[in-house]
Amino acid sequence: MAVSIRLSRGGAKRRPFYRIVIANSRSPRDGSFIEKIGSYNPQLPKDNENRVIVDLDRARHWLSVGAQPTDRVARFLDAAGLLERKARNNPNKAVPGEKAKERAEERAQKAADAAEAAKAAAEAPAAEEQAPAEEAASNSEEA
Repeated sequence: MAVSIRLSRGGAKRRPFYRIVIANSRSPRDGSFIEKIGSYNPQLPKDNENRVIVDLDRARHWLSVGAQPTDRVARFLDAAGLLERKARNNPNKAVPGEKAKERAEERAQKAADAAEAAKAAAEAPAAEEQAPAEEAASNSEEA
């Protein structure tokens, strides 16, 4: 029988409360369990000592027997100093997808075009100011 240490949900709608239980891995999430070894209340602030309560002796026993904790329970046990959890590394997590890259390129192109148009618009009045000054100078020479 494969045994796991996992969370079993309780509480009302939008007010979750979890029991940390030892259960057969084939049983439903909120179904029957072998033993309750703690609780987790995500509604409490993270620094509250009652947010996660674990009976470390029983958890140690079940880990020695071969029970496999889920990821979330492994985090709790790691925080309690009972289990060493390997840190995960996903270097591609922050890399944007293809569509996002295309949208970023389009935005950059539009920004470059707008900057170029603004520069051309700024140069055009300056050129127009020089042209009337030259015409006025040529008119004064003729007179």
